Amino acid sequence: MTESKALILGCSGLSLTPDEKAFYREHRPWGFILFGRNIGDAVQITDLIAEMRESVGWHAPVLIDQEGGRVQRIKPPILQAYPSAQVLGDIYRQDREKGIRAAWLMSRLHAFDLTRFGFTMDCLPVLDVPVEGASNVIGTRAYGFDPVTVTEMGRAASAGLKAGGMLSCMKHMPGHGRGMADSHHDLPVVSASLEELDAHDFAPFRAMRDEPCAMSCHVVFSAIDPNAPATISRTVIDEIIRKRIGFDGLLISDDSSMNALKGTLGERAKNIASNGCDIVLHCNGVMEEMQQVVANVKVLAGEAKRRAEQALASIAPPDGSDEDAIRAEFNAMLPIA
Repeated sequence: MTESKALILGCSGLSLTPDEKAFYREHRPWGFILFGRNIGDAVQITDLIAEMRESVGWHAPVLIDQEGGRVQRIKPPILQAYPSAQVLGDIYRQDREKGIRAAWLMSRLHAFDLTRFGFTMDCLPVLDVPVEGASNVIGTRAYGFDPVTVTEMGRAASAGLKAGGMLSCMKHMPGHGRGMADSHHDLPVVSASLEELDAHDFAPFRAMRDEPCAMSCHVVFSAIDPNAPATISRTVIDEIIRKRIGFDGLLISDDSSMNALKGTLGERAKNIASNGCDIVLHCNGVMEEMQQVVANVKVLAGEAKRRAEQALASIAPPDGSDEDAIRAEFNAMLPIA
């Protein structure tokens, strides 16, 4: 790994502008993320990822949110439309083994799809366990309403990505399921006791604590730190994520441009970087915002660098599965739901 800043950045369009190329070359983000605005066709996606890597001079990780359902950045006709986690959970609720198999198969298909373009990481599985009345920002993205379902399905989903030579990234640690607000727009405040959170919200993350990567949540847990959302709470990250849950993998912030976080983009980046997250994520590709962010983020070093290197080193060669057979098996399951 070349010397990189502890950053993952987006870009504005379908290819890099000269300004973006120069900016990335100067500031060397550790990785990149693509969104719907960056998706044109198969050749263009492959070319954009190659341009990003060329700009920083190494095979930098490139991420995407390709969950299925309403969070699927690469849509038909480029890739097939995949069902939401809730649909997979419905299969599980009818037949546990079949549901677990469906979660693995869909992730294995994501890996076939995404590695072809050059992606490194799919930001999956969603391990949030919603409660009745919570904001629908998670909603159909959740496998179920109980920690056992979410854990079993999440574990299978992560294993499918790994079997295809990709990294997974659990989200949103230590749990967005109780959020009564959408953190893209407002700051959710959760008042549940530590005991409730420990038994319900934290359980899937604890069960999967040996995974290489996770994404934080912009949620205030009043019982732990009433003054700061998890992403910028040294208490939540040290005491809950690192100690109580036992996660020692790479912790990436959720998007720093989401309105749950307050202050300028520079202040947000500084708060994220100084309170325990390993990597600051900024997604929208707006140059003025990225300039503020990079000014407040240091070079990846120490424990954060160790975790980043460990995550990349964990990627194994694909398992040799037959794509056509897996696609046929998966698609045959869908009417059951």
